Amino acid sequence: MEIFKDLLKFTVVDVIDVILVALLLYYIYKLVKGTVAINIFIGIIIIYLVWRLTDFLNMELLTGIFGGFMKVGIIALIVVFQPEIRKFLLMVGSTNFSRRRKFLQQFSFIKNETGDETNVDAIVSACVKMGASKTGALIVFERNNNLDFLSSSGDEMNIKVTQPIIESIFFKNSPLHDGAIIVNNNIVKATRVILPVNNEKNIPQRFGLRHRAAIGVTEKTDALALVVSEETGHISYFKDGEFVVFENTNQLNDMIKKDIA
Repeated sequence: MEIFKDLLKFTVVDVIDVILVALLLYYIYKLVKGTVAINIFIGIIIIYLVWRLTDFLNMELLTGIFGGFMKVGIIALIVVFQPEIRKFLLMVGSTNFSRRRKFLQQFSFIKNETGDETNVDAIVSACVKMGASKTGALIVFERNNNLDFLSSSGDEMNIKVTQPIIESIFFKNSPLHDGAIIVNNNIVKATRVILPVNNEKNIPQRFGLRHRAAIGVTEKTDALALVVSEETGHISYFKDGEFVVFENTNQLNDMIKKDIA
């Protein structure tokens, strides 16, 4: 009866509270999924549940030990989960101005004629041609998260995206071919960019540093990445730190256009 009475006291605010906690746990799990941090995350949850259980059973000594661990352990957690915390804060702090602007541009009186959509067809066609000649390439599409902190590691550019431009940048004898390029609003904004490399995930041995860099940048930001393998000529697409499977270049075109819209 007491439990039933407590359920009757459940308010709309309590429902919202539970939903928000569930969403928070879901996004934390999504951030650490597939990394070594997932085991640490599960361990923390187990320790927290044991702490609450010992507190419920009035086991004062164990409660004090686990309570002290939970209080002091927050500093260690910041160090251990630094990459995940960074990505979470980027996700929370990302403004959606670009999407709002695209929505508002549907109205004729505020259309911005200077804003160009990224020429995805030209980029994919360039990747296909580079794949045929086994020319390695790494292309990053900037979305809501600003990538200026990465652009500064390379050479800042302001070049309109075309197929010949992409091919010439990654031409093996070109001084700009080493590293990644960052594309935003149909402009190559930087070349020879150094990206963070992911060393945690297990990927096939035939894939190298370009693929690990693509995983790293798409894990830590909301960017998208295309990789052309220098060894096999295969084109790989990355989103949220994961390989995205596609059947053909037409499907790849549609997926990228949808993701950057």
